[in-house]
Amino acid sequence: MRVYVPATLAALTALQRDGELFPLGGTVFGVTPALREAYTSGDDEELAEAAMRHAARASLRLLAADDDGGSEPSGDGDDAGDGSELPFRRVVITVDVPEAKERPDLDDAVLRVSEPIRLGDVVAVHVDVSDAEDAVKSAAAVVDAADLGDEDAELAVGDAEDHDLAWYATQELPFLLELL
Repeated sequence: MRVYVPATLAALTALQRDGELFPLGGTVFGVTPALREAYTSGDDEELAEAAMRHAARASLRLLAADDDGGSEPSGDGDDAGDGSELPFRRVVITVDVPEAKERPDLDDAVLRVSEPIRLGDVVAVHVDVSDAEDAVKSAAAVVDAADLGDEDAELAVGDAEDHDLAWYATQELPFLLELL
């Protein structure tokens, strides 16, 4: 089953370093029967895009929950303690997993995995480009207010979501992280 894992650059770095990553609470997103029902039209590709948008919004929430924007040293010793931080960007990891259970109590596209995401199962990685950083940082600061209906906050989140995530093949991951 193809799922979309919300993440941060720090989590992506950990996935590259450790070869696996367990999503927060096991939460991932995918094309579920409830998502199909919520969209009266649209093919599988459009539904997958909708599931990925849900994961990108969840990535924004992960950034909001992390005081420093999901930035942490890569853990390889090269940058530990030098104060460097990873850029403030949304990350969605596309993965094929053997099993994911629906979570209809949360949202139409929410699934839960019980096993870690393995680097070998990653299909692609989607990351904001540098032009999106300011919008993403602003949106992360107000994403909860947007969820509660604050119009200004909704506009800020919309500005971030107007930026498309760049697509990277799995073999590009080490180079992507090195260039950050």
